[in-house]
Amino acid sequence: MSFQSATYSSVLVALQRLIEVVAQLRSPDGGCPWDLAQTPQTLVPYVIEEAYEVVDAINSGDKDAIAEELGDLLLQVILQTQIASERDDFTLEEVAEGITEKLIRRHPHVFGDIKVNSAAEVNQNWEQIKALEKGITPEQAQLLSRKLERYARSLPPLMAGMKISRKAAAAGFEWENIAGVWLKFDEELAEFKQALTAEDKEHQQAELGDLLFTIINVARWYDLDPFEALQGTNRRFISRLKLMEQSASRPLNDCDIDELETLWQQAKAELEEQKNNDL
Repeated sequence: MSFQSATYSSVLVALQRLIEVVAQLRSPDGGCPWDLAQTPQTLVPYVIEEAYEVVDAINSGDKDAIAEELGDLLLQVILQTQIASERDDFTLEEVAEGITEKLIRRHPHVFGDIKVNSAAEVNQNWEQIKALEKGITPEQAQLLSRKLERYARSLPPLMAGMKISRKAAAAGFEWENIAGVWLKFDEELAEFKQALTAEDKEHQQAELGDLLFTIINVARWYDLDPFEALQGTNRRFISRLKLMEQSASRPLNDCDIDELETLWQQAKAELEEQKNNDL
């Protein structure tokens, strides 16, 4: 047996063991009550959470963390297919066969006789094949609204907002200069404030969305990533909170606002000093 075939064999054995463990967890005879209570819908938050944790692990460069988080994400795939197979919807085998056939169809330059000279040509062929698979013309597939609908439907809102903003700008929906973007921001901020004082919840939500979308456009003009920016803010907030908890003589919820502000500023200064020392 070659090294490659031995590797394939060990991978299949490991996957089969995982499948069997998940099946036992879902078994009405001695299974786990939590796993038995899950549905495809209740597992959606875990799919999203595990995908983000994979991204975080990749960005950290920690190989052990990447392997662990990929395992957690793989578990979500197995759980979804296990539930689907119990309902006779589809099986893991069908899922694997489906993606394999799709890859072969969409890479005719690898598995067929098509010749390509660049990654751009590969992408063009991919989109044409994808359109044919969905029963639409290449022209319909290129409609801006169709692309933006896909982003809004499938991506996290902040990420979708940036994608939509970039695609719309490329199609001509763009301000002449950054001053126009800031005017729009001031307009949306005023409308949001007005909605908070006089409008119903639905209108307030709509105005908040408009304001957030305008901030995304500001970020795009300055070549900033709002997704990374918010992630950084979240991390900084938690780091400061952790230092506050370490410095406080009692639980934070027992401190008054002045004490919390003092602890916050101390933590902020300490983290800034650590950052400067690392430079």
